[in-house]
Amino acid sequence: MLSQTAEYALRTVLFFAQRPGESPASVDEIAAALSLPRNYLSKTLHRLAREGVLTSARGKGGGFRLAVAPDKLKLVRVVQLFDRIGTGRQCLLGRPSCSDAHACDAHASWKALSGQVASFFANTTVADLLAGQAAVPQPAARS
Repeated sequence: MLSQTAEYALRTVLFFAQRPGESPASVDEIAAALSLPRNYLSKTLHRLAREGVLTSARGKGGGFRLAVAPDKLKLVRVVQLFDRIGTGRQCLLGRPSCSDAHACDAHASWKALSGQVASFFANTTVADLLAGQAAVPQPAARS
């Protein structure tokens, strides 16, 4: 469901949230801990730092660390840097135009499910995820 880059970003943020107060971590340290390719991860980390999710410092004792408290960091803030979540939903069957007025066969079901996915990312913080308390959206009532 998530792109590889968004998954790496989310895994990295969780890595930092699980080690509060520790010294900054280098790209090599994070890549080794998460078994991720270093160069690919490096680009992802720099994007997260540019967007204020992480902080970075160069030199001895430098590295990356979480810039936002886990209980204040919604998953959507991390994931939306790399994937479109909840905006501009695309037709599941690949139609260039799919709407309530001109729906494909999967439209109603996909619209409800994609809304639940968007709600999960928008309402769940990193701390919620670590505590096993992710916001589980309730399915819309069918009439």
